[in-house]
Amino acid sequence: MPLRTHTVMDSPLGPLTLVAVDGTLTGLYMDRQRYRPETETFGDRDHEPFAAAVAQLEDYFAGRLTEFDLPLAFAGTPFQRQVWDLLRTIPYGRTVSYGELAQRLGRPTAARAVGLANGHNPISIIVPCHRVVGARGDLTGYGGGLDRKRHLLGFERGVSGG
Repeated sequence: MPLRTHTVMDSPLGPLTLVAVDGTLTGLYMDRQRYRPETETFGDRDHEPFAAAVAQLEDYFAGRLTEFDLPLAFAGTPFQRQVWDLLRTIPYGRTVSYGELAQRLGRPTAARAVGLANGHNPISIIVPCHRVVGARGDLTGYGGGLDRKRHLLGFERGVSGG
């Protein structure tokens, strides 16, 4: 039986819940996040397996880290995992559209499917789903809320007040 554990850390976006299975990060959730699993599924609270993830997140929020280097384990469909892997290639401070991601996947008509996969990303911030915008650059849905998306994009672009 896999060992599920979690911890909660403070951040400029509010509390973040990190979830691991057998010590590998499988989830990073904000409070009131859409598609957040039930808290009862997170396992026991244990800070130890999360030391590297917490340190990297602290460095990210302090402006000292622009690219995460953590082992991750995704639970999702093959298409979702393709989208989530592709999200990790979007550079810090940049944005791409859902349609552009669909093109990169070789599925130019799959922008909506990319959007759905993006919205179900279980490891927010580290897998930067906040960097995906609408076709005209507009801020469209974000599981953590548009205010948080705006904050993250502003922060990464160095805009005062995030």
